[in-house]
Amino acid sequence: MHHSLLSFPNLLALVALTLPALARADDENPFRKLTRPATPTVANGQWVKNGVDPFVLQRLEQKHLLPAPSADRPTLLKRVTYDLTGLMPSLAEIDSFVHDKSPDAYERVVDRLLQSPHFGERWAQHWLDVVRYSETEGFKVDRYRNDAWRYRDYVIRAFNADLPYDRFVKQQLAGDELEPNNPEALVATGFLRLHAEETNGANYLQIRQDVLDDVTEVTGLAFMGMTVSCARCHDHKFDPISQKEYFRMQAFFAGILQRDDVQLLKGPAKLEYDAKLAVWDKETRPYRDEIEKMLKPVGEQIFEESVVALDEVTEKALRTSAEKRTPMQTQLAMLGGKQIYRKFEKMHRRLKGDDKARYDDLKKKLEAYDKMKPEMPLAMAINDVGATAPATRILGGGDFRRPKKEVEPGFPECLGESEPGVIPAAAASSGRRSAFANWLTKSDHPMTSRVIVNRLWSHYFGKGIVATPNDFGIMGTPATHPELLDYLATELVAREWKLKAIHRLIVTSATYRQTSRLELNPTAEIAKKADPENRLLWHANIRRRDGEGIRDAALQASGLFNPRMFDASACPELPPSILQSSRAWYPDDRVEDRNRRSVYVFNRRNLTYPLFAAFDAPNRSSSCGARITTTTAPQALLMLNGEFSMLQAKALSGKLLAEHRDLRKLIEAAYGRVLGRRPSDEDASRAEWFVGQQSARIAKGEPPTSESLPQALPPGVDAALAGAVFDLCHALLNSAEFMYVE
Repeated sequence: MHHSLLSFPNLLALVALTLPALARADDENPFRKLTRPATPTVANGQWVKNGVDPFVLQRLEQKHLLPAPSADRPTLLKRVTYDLTGLMPSLAEIDSFVHDKSPDAYERVVDRLLQSPHFGERWAQHWLDVVRYSETEGFKVDRYRNDAWRYRDYVIRAFNADLPYDRFVKQQLAGDELEPNNPEALVATGFLRLHAEETNGANYLQIRQDVLDDVTEVTGLAFMGMTVSCARCHDHKFDPISQKEYFRMQAFFAGILQRDDVQLLKGPAKLEYDAKLAVWDKETRPYRDEIEKMLKPVGEQIFEESVVALDEVTEKALRTSAEKRTPMQTQLAMLGGKQIYRKFEKMHRRLKGDDKARYDDLKKKLEAYDKMKPEMPLAMAINDVGATAPATRILGGGDFRRPKKEVEPGFPECLGESEPGVIPAAAASSGRRSAFANWLTKSDHPMTSRVIVNRLWSHYFGKGIVATPNDFGIMGTPATHPELLDYLATELVAREWKLKAIHRLIVTSATYRQTSRLELNPTAEIAKKADPENRLLWHANIRRRDGEGIRDAALQASGLFNPRMFDASACPELPPSILQSSRAWYPDDRVEDRNRRSVYVFNRRNLTYPLFAAFDAPNRSSSCGARITTTTAPQALLMLNGEFSMLQAKALSGKLLAEHRDLRKLIEAAYGRVLGRRPSDEDASRAEWFVGQQSARIAKGEPPTSESLPQALPPGVDAALAGAVFDLCHALLNSAEFMYVE
C-alpha cells in the first residue's frame, strides 16, 4: 500500500466510512426518547427485592445463570456503610446489625446511613470529580481562589438535604437568575467558575473563548453525558452534533460575568452588617481618603504600564468608562483587569521617603479599627453581563481569530428540539441560562435523568450501566441493561427528582446485596466463561478504596479523625521533599485541623495531595466521570514507608496500649478498628505469635520494622512490646482487607 494512504486524513476518512457499522439499533439509541419500560417477567421471582432486580435477573436467566446469594451481614454492612458514607462501621454497629433479626433490619440501616451527614461528604466527592473542582486557577501561576470551597460545601449540603436533582442542576447553571435571593443558589453558580483560567495572560479575547469552551464542554459532559466539545472545530465525527449546534449551545453562556464579590448575607444579618460597616466607614474615612489620594498617581502609572501589554480589544475596553462599555467590553475588562488589580494591591511598595513613612503611619492607624470592621462572606459566582449578551459566532476550526456566521442559542436537534422558545430577558440578565436549565430538567429530557442515575450506579458496582459515564454517544460503551437505565431514570423523575430514593432503591436491591465470593454461586464456572467481566452482575465486585477513602478509614481507625464539617479547606502535612515546591502549602497550625475528612483537603490543580495522587485521583483540569484503578509499586511503598500511615499506626498502637493490658483483647480491638471485624481464632493466634516474635527481636536491640514508636509509652508498657504492637497496627493498615471493600 502506498504510504500516503496511511496518512492521518485518510485514516479519518476510513473511520468515517465505518460509521454506519457503528450505528446502534433504535432501542439502543443513546439519545432516544425517555419512556418507562415494562417490568420483565422472571422465573426466580423469590430472589427479587425491588424494581431493580427483574431487569438484572432477566439477563441472567437468558444466559441460564443464577445470581449469587446475599453477602453475610458484617460484609454487607461494611459495604453499604462505605458506599453511602465512605467510612467504616464500628464493631458495635456490626454487632447490632448481626443480632437484629427483624425483617427490615437492613432497610433501617440504609435509612440511618442516608441521614448521616457523612452521606453528603461521600457523594460530593464523586460530583466534584465530574465538575473538575479545584481551589486554584491552574496554569503556571496556579493562583488560589479565595471562596471556591463554598461550592464544595454547597454540594455537600445539597446532597444531605436531598435537594431535588432538577433544582440542583438549575441552581448551578442559573441560580442567579432563578433564585437571586437565595445565597445557596448564588454559591451554586460557582459551577461555572471551576474551569482552569490563565489570569496572567495578554490576549483576553482568547482567554474569554477558552473559558466559554471549557464551560460548554463540562456542561455537556456533566449533565448530558455528551462529548459536545468534539463539535467545536468541525461537525462531530460520530454523534449527531454539528459545529453550528455546538456554538448555539455555547451561546447560552455567552453573557456570563465572573463575580468574586457576591455578598451572601441577607435580611437582618445584612442590616446588622450594614450598620457596623457604616460606623467603621465613618471612623476610618479620613485615613482611607488620604491613602487613596497618595496612591492615585502610582495606580495611574501601573495602569498605563499594564494595559499596553494586553491585546488591543481588551486595552480599549479597559480605557472605556464602565457605563459606556459594550457587553463584550465589560467581560474583557473584568478578565483583563484581574492582573492589574493584583498589581494595585502592591502599589504601596513604590512609595519612597516621606510618602512611605506617612503611608505606614496611616496603615497602623487603620489597623486599630480592624476589629470594628464586620466581615461579609463572599461567593465565587457568576451573573450575566446584562439583558443583552455578546454575539456568538461559529469559529472556523474553533479559532477565536476566525469568526464566521452569528448564531442564536439553541439545543441539539438529536435531543428532540432545537429552538429554546422565548428567552425571558430581565434588567440585569439575558435569561439564556434559565432557558437552558429549564430545558435540561424537563421530565422527558432524554439525557439528564439517565446520566445521573448511571453515575450513582457506577459508584455502587464499580462500573456504570453505561461504562463511560461522560459519554453516552457512539464512541461510549453501550448500556449493558438499557431498560434498567430507563427504569431508574423514570423512577427518579417520578420520585420528584429525589436522589436518595434512587440510592435506597439500588442498595436495597438483591443485586447489590450479592456476595463477591464466586464459590458460593452455583453457576460460577459457567458464568466465568460466559461473562468473565461480570457485565451481567452475577456477583458483587471487590473494589479498592479510593485515596480519600483510604485516608479517612486510616484516620478513623487511629482515632485521629476530625469530623468537623464545612468551612475553609484543611491543609495536612506534606512530605519534606514537596515542601520545597512553590506549589506546596503549609500545614494547619492545629494538628486536629490537618486530620479533617479528605473531601475538605485543600484541592490544588498543580499539586495533588500525594496519597490521593498515588491512588488515582483525577486531573482537576478536566471532568472525570469514572476514576481508573491501578495497582502500582508506589502505592505499596507509600503505605509502607509514608509518613501518613506511620502516624496512624503510631496513634493507633498508643491508643490500644493505653486501653488494653490483655494482648488478646488488644488484638481484637486492633482488628475491629482497622478491619471492622473480630479476628478469627487463627487470626488472633497468628497476631499473638507476631507480637511475641517482634517483641523478642526488639528486646535484643533490633529496631521495630517501622523504626518508630508511640510518642509516649503508657505506664507499665515496655518499649519492645510497644514496638511490636506498632508493627502489628502498621501491618493491618497495609493489608488487602483494609484496602479493599467486598
